[in-house]
Amino acid sequence: MSEIVRRGNLIIVSGPSGAGKSALVSRVLQTIPGLRFSISYTTRAPRGAERDGVEYFFVDESRFQSLIRNDELLEWAEVHGHFYGTSQRHVDDMLRQGEDVILDIDVQGAGIIRRKRPDAVSVFILPPSFEVLRERLLARSLDAGFVIEKRLKIAREEIRHYKEYEYLIINKDLDSSVLELESIIRGARCRMEARSESARSILATFGGMDAEDP
Repeated sequence: MSEIVRRGNLIIVSGPSGAGKSALVSRVLQTIPGLRFSISYTTRAPRGAERDGVEYFFVDESRFQSLIRNDELLEWAEVHGHFYGTSQRHVDDMLRQGEDVILDIDVQGAGIIRRKRPDAVSVFILPPSFEVLRERLLARSLDAGFVIEKRLKIAREEIRHYKEYEYLIINKDLDSSVLELESIIRGARCRMEARSESARSILATFGGMDAEDP
């Protein structure tokens, strides 16, 4: 019996800036085989040690608008004054190869993808409190004070959407949150629709669905 290549799962991880999405996604990419990261396009400049083609594809606004016109994006949004978008072809190529694809994406983009891909697994990341979120944004020292205040204001609106997701992780402790996200991803691989082709192949060895009891 030849091995059937299942179609991969699309995993959406979103939440407010500073909740810990990137750290969680980075960790599970290191621990779960067959999990790939969807690199988004963005018009913002790299932060810290970010590299083009690793964390993001950094493009100018003209190039980004070209991607929109050519319908190459699964979703796109303007966030904090910059554009972000997900390559439709890149994601679908990986899914067809049986790879699970994880997206670190804002609430607006997540909503678009959930409508287009209702089978996607959606996970919302909440910080344990507003005060902790502020401390994390200040500690990473990547933004000016007025930008941090803007992010906190937007966070108040974003967290209102948490009930729209299938799963909720309260990121108080990173190690515990990583284990929770790993469990969600591994569990998604056992969903009935994810294994239906393999099940049919196995049933065929028993004579098919209509096989009589021995």
